[in-house]
Amino acid sequence: MNVHVQNATKLASPEACPALVLNADYRPLSYFPLSLWSWQDAIKAVFLDRVNIVSEYEQAVHSPSFEMRLPSVVSLKSYIKPALYPAFTRFNVFLRDRFECQYCGVSHDLTFDHVIPRSRGGQTTWENVVAACSPCNLKKGGRMPAHAEMFPSQRPYRPTVHDLHRNGRAFPPNYLHESWMDYLYWDTELEP
Repeated sequence: MNVHVQNATKLASPEACPALVLNADYRPLSYFPLSLWSWQDAIKAVFLDRVNIVSEYEQAVHSPSFEMRLPSVVSLKSYIKPALYPAFTRFNVFLRDRFECQYCGVSHDLTFDHVIPRSRGGQTTWENVVAACSPCNLKKGGRMPAHAEMFPSQRPYRPTVHDLHRNGRAFPPNYLHESWMDYLYWDTELEP
């Protein structure tokens, strides 16, 4: 099918007009990174009957015999059970620690630190690794927290996916379409 896009100047890249992807329960698959599909992937999923269109953009794609507005929000037809615990990655450690050095609170030049140094038997696990800025990491070095007089602001722990989603909502992407708002923060407490 030869498809043309109306308002093509707004769709110069695949990132233009992304669709928010919701699970079958209308919750985003992920908050950070936000679960988004390109408009091409969203349309493909519609044609494969894998999603329902919840909301649309004004822009449309068309061929000589067909026209369709671009989906801005889609929900999966089949529920995907979310994992209880996220993968142990550097990014997820930073997200758990809200992108702040656990020793001084800055949010730049981040690396990670073993609270109990590896040279002292410390392991690379959720319960022993924290986000740390390079200066604090160098200052602490291979010393134990008491000897360095440096203690993390929160005890490292294995987060749940829910913990990371909660933290991720504090770091919204640069672009949030108005049609997404009812689905991104629907489980937060309403103000009186």
